[in-house]
Amino acid sequence: MTLGAYEVSLIVIVAINVMLALSLNIITGLCGQVSLGHAAFFGVGAYAAAVLARNGVPFAAVLPLAGLVGCAVGLLVGLASLRVRADFLAITTMGVGFVFVGFVRKQNWLGAEMGLSDIPDHGLGDVGFVLVSLAIVAAIVLLSVYIKRSWLGFGFAAVADDEDTSRTLGVDSAAYKLTAFVVGTFLAAVAGATYAYFTRFLVPGAFGFTISISILAMVIVGGVGSVWGVIVAAVVLTMLPEFVRVANDYKIFIYGVLLVLTMRFAPGGLAGLVDSLRRKGGGAA
Repeated sequence: MTLGAYEVSLIVIVAINVMLALSLNIITGLCGQVSLGHAAFFGVGAYAAAVLARNGVPFAAVLPLAGLVGCAVGLLVGLASLRVRADFLAITTMGVGFVFVGFVRKQNWLGAEMGLSDIPDHGLGDVGFVLVSLAIVAAIVLLSVYIKRSWLGFGFAAVADDEDTSRTLGVDSAAYKLTAFVVGTFLAAVAGATYAYFTRFLVPGAFGFTISISILAMVIVGGVGSVWGVIVAAVVLTMLPEFVRVANDYKIFIYGVLLVLTMRFAPGGLAGLVDSLRRKGGGAA
């Protein structure tokens, strides 16, 4: 199989965005914890991978290690966020995103404003790296489906629906919230490690607030909590600027409009809209 540079770039970027959207879907979609700073964990994984790779750690070990660094940071943020919820949680996570970008910009050993370069090649070749990226996506999809259908998913749903009521029924909401943060941030960090090996050059701006909003848009437009809906939204919103060039110049504006339209006319997102049409079709039949 032969792929050109453009095809490789497009497939890998789509794969990374699907990873990010599914990782946020675990935190926000399944457990109901609104995060506006998810790009920070994406960045933690990317910079952790870059530092590890530059110190001779092999590719096969870098991805899980970067994921562990990301989930460690996620655990700290989760612990700090246990006493806040809703709007306050969203503001807290947004602050984490700004703190991360500000921190990296002041660290010369991370490249500061000039960026971190000379990240070693993964050694897999273009086709090999594409296959690995798609394999990671497949693993995250399977994990997401498993979580949603397992006892863990039912616990997440209880916390998302009514945290106070679930607590009175014996559900350890703190444990479920922390678990969601740990799993979601681990996966976001793995996406970041993949991104680091793909670009081989990192700058703080690549992990700013607008990236967090883009990831959130994929979750909301796809349907909060829906695995397949989030995948479709991530693929479509990533590829849209490639087919409609003007969309690339107004990407954040378009994402904002889509968020407003989705919340106003289809609060269940694409998945909710499809389910509604399916029920109407079944009723008509």
